Amino acid sequence: MIRFLHTGDWQLGMTRHFFSEGVQERFSQSRFDAIRELGRIAKKEDCQFMVVCGDVFESNLVDRKTVSRALEALKEVPVPVYLLPGNHDPLNAASVFCSTTFMDRKPAHVHVIEDTTPIRVVKGTEIVGIPWMSKRPLQDLVALTTGKLEPIGDTLRVCVAHGMMDNLSPNTDDPALISLQAAENALSQNKIHYLALGDRHSLTKVGDSGRIWYAGTPESTDYSEVRSGFALVSTINDEGVTTKEVNVGRWKFIEREQVDLNTKEDIETLRKWLENLEDKERTVIKLRIVGALSLSLYSEFEELIFHIKEVLAAAETRVNNLIVIPEDADFINLGFSGFASCAVERLRSNVEGSGPDPIASRDALSLLVRLTGRER
Repeated sequence: MIRFLHTGDWQLGMTRHFFSEGVQERFSQSRFDAIRELGRIAKKEDCQFMVVCGDVFESNLVDRKTVSRALEALKEVPVPVYLLPGNHDPLNAASVFCSTTFMDRKPAHVHVIEDTTPIRVVKGTEIVGIPWMSKRPLQDLVALTTGKLEPIGDTLRVCVAHGMMDNLSPNTDDPALISLQAAENALSQNKIHYLALGDRHSLTKVGDSGRIWYAGTPESTDYSEVRSGFALVSTINDEGVTTKEVNVGRWKFIEREQVDLNTKEDIETLRKWLENLEDKERTVIKLRIVGALSLSLYSEFEELIFHIKEVLAAAETRVNNLIVIPEDADFINLGFSGFASCAVERLRSNVEGSGPDPIASRDALSLLVRLTGRER
């Protein structure tokens, strides 16, 4: 029997355009913290080794600090770790794994899978890794490698690979897609006993054998990920394969496709939802707002979003399909006269469609309403 920790897609050094500097640093630190958490899980679950199935780093151009922090975190992992180069960090002439910083500071128990030669990890167990040597392979590397293997009976063999399975990809013309049929044939012929995959950021079982898995990324990176923030404890014995998912990640990316705002009650409902979000410093939201609001209610909405952006990691709002309709009641208590009153009327006419820049005019009016509300 063997038990190991299956993870991948750490993408250390990843940046997000919507993060401020302080938030970006928290995000980066969480990814290093995830390595340490994976080490604690490996110890708790009695894993014999860990495989990282590609995209350890965001690219081969990450800075020295990122590499050094990664290796410091890896020092704390108490089991052997096998790193597979993926499409983000291929093993080419510019590889981060060949950099002086990596080579000089790499702990002895951390190994880079450099070719497809079987690696004996513990007695009766070997890894066959399939590193990416370029960013765009022109063939199915898994089928190519497993096709050359002989069936094996006295050794358990874990295949460590990176890439998208053909049954999960919308791009059927990609020559690098991994054939599910070929992978299942390799399993049924005892050429391999488990296929550990990286590239897909969501925890995913592939096929019906229970022996082909994506562990996903241990820390969420985007809204499209269905089950990110996990790793897999995988056990192979005489009875087959069992897997145990473990939650690692702390960050959340939440997208709401349609938030309908038409009344004050709608805004209050949104306010309560936002207030009930947990761990706001590690939560990113994207809201697509639809509906129709008066200028005063739109100002309330803007005030709400202004506040929530101060406490969340990031908040993106799309209001293209939100109609703002100025009403007479919006202007009753502004208290403007003379030039200021004329400016308000001009902006109002722009918003109502008889002038240029209705969106800029709407935002200007909304700011006026918010500021005068604060003065009152």
